[in-house]
Amino acid sequence: MEHRKTYNAKEIKTPRGNIIIEGPISAQKLADLEFHKDLIAFRPPEQQKKALIEIAGLPEGRIIIARYRDIIVGYVTFVYPDPLERWSEGKMENLIELGAIEVIPEYRGTGTGKNLIMVSMMDDAMEDYIIITTEYYWHWDLKGTGLNVWEYRKVMEKMMNAGGLEWYATDDPEISSHPANCLMAKIGKRVDLDSVQKFDRLRFMNRFMY
Repeated sequence: MEHRKTYNAKEIKTPRGNIIIEGPISAQKLADLEFHKDLIAFRPPEQQKKALIEIAGLPEGRIIIARYRDIIVGYVTFVYPDPLERWSEGKMENLIELGAIEVIPEYRGTGTGKNLIMVSMMDDAMEDYIIITTEYYWHWDLKGTGLNVWEYRKVMEKMMNAGGLEWYATDDPEISSHPANCLMAKIGKRVDLDSVQKFDRLRFMNRFMY
C-alpha cells in the first residue's frame, strides 16, 4: 500500500499567542524545531523528540505538531499498532493507530488538541485507513488537570469526535479492565468491506474461544 501524505496547516488564536498546527511533518523539520520542556507525558522531552523523528521517518508514520514560533508545544502521532497489541495481529496495511497526543499544560483548554486531530484528518489519504485509538485511564493526566476519570474521558471523547473518531465496542482485556477505557475508531470512506470485517474480528477475538 502506498502511504500518501499531504501537508496541511492551520493557524489558531490562543490567549498565549497564535500557534500553527501543521503536518505531517518530516523527520528533518522535526529535528530542526525545539521540543518544549513540558512535553513529558510519555518520556523525557529529548527522548520523546527522538521517538517522533523515528516515527516521521516511517512510511506510514505521521506527526502533526502544534508550534509556537520554533517551539513544539503539542503533537499527535499516527503509526502502525505495536506488534505486541492485538490490533497488529491482522497485519492490516490500512489500519493505523493514533498512538499519542500531548499538549503542554499552558495550552490545554485552548482547542489545541482538537485542532491537532482536525488537521490530521484534513489529508484526503486518511480516507484509505481505519484509524484507531485506545484510551486507557492510567495514561491520563488526572493530577495535572484536576479532572476525575469520567470528566477526562469526556474531554478525550470530544477531542476524538472532532476528527470523526467514534466509540467502538471490543472485548480487548486491557480495555475491558476499566469502564472508562475505550476503543475509538474512524473508518475511512475508501476502506473496503473485507478490511472492515477484519477489524471487527480483531475487536472481538474472545467470542471464538471456547
